[in-house]
Amino acid sequence: MEVSACGVCRTDLHIADGDIEGAMPIIPGHEIVGHVVAVGQDVSHFTVGRRVGIPWLARTCGTCRYCLTGKENLCDKAQFTGFTRNGGFATHVLAEADYCLELHQKIDAAHAAPLLCAGLIGYRALSLAGDAQRVGIYGFGAAAHIICQIMVAQGREVFAFTRPGDRVAQDFALSLGCSWAGRSDVCSPRLLDAALLFAPVGDLVPLALRSVRKGGTVVCGGIHMSDIPSFPYALLWEERVLKSVANLTRQDARAFFEVLQDCPVQTEIELFRLEEADAALAALRDGCIHGAAVLRP
Repeated sequence: MEVSACGVCRTDLHIADGDIEGAMPIIPGHEIVGHVVAVGQDVSHFTVGRRVGIPWLARTCGTCRYCLTGKENLCDKAQFTGFTRNGGFATHVLAEADYCLELHQKIDAAHAAPLLCAGLIGYRALSLAGDAQRVGIYGFGAAAHIICQIMVAQGREVFAFTRPGDRVAQDFALSLGCSWAGRSDVCSPRLLDAALLFAPVGDLVPLALRSVRKGGTVVCGGIHMSDIPSFPYALLWEERVLKSVANLTRQDARAFFEVLQDCPVQTEIELFRLEEADAALAALRDGCIHGAAVLRP
């Protein structure tokens, strides 16, 4: 397989058509790119040798109110790759065909892996912001650098907010077409239509609300975030909206990869060997990775 940190590029994938029970402890690795080595009896849309991607969403029940209304990302019985299902840090992975994504054979596995979670979550966050034309991005890492390229290609104006003093991240953002890049502890120099928060820092929420116009939207794109401090109701008044992103749907994935056909994205990656996973995670925590860290066994 082949793997991304927090994604994984692997080579050997077994594509199944039935129930797969999770087990503890879980093998991590949640953005997996690899080649199919076996398929289940009823699998017809994947063949041995095809390159596929396994995203975060591994399975849903298909029968609950969320699944039946196009919100399978909220399914109460959903399972997730590398979290409730064994992930890509293994030599082989068993995945369900209906939740795998076919990838173009020419896509380099290491560069494709970050698309399967960082890219998808970034795309869903942008979708929740509607047709916003001037968008602020807080935290310029794996998700941000992917969705930034899409927004620039679509003609949107992008403002990047990074850790104070992080000139490397700011220069990186400007190199990808951002109109402005600066510190995240100050309000935007211009009112925004929307703000996407990928940094898991609750203190940024009131700042982002102050930076969006009337009727603007602030989208929190992380699974976890530090506590949001109290703020005056006036920041929400005038119909500003605060939203969170939870997981993704298969429709998100289809739409995202369709967009990529018109907006080619170049993922910025730093490769690590699988045995260097702890070092890769430490570098991510310390903000030393500009783009995505990728693990390769």
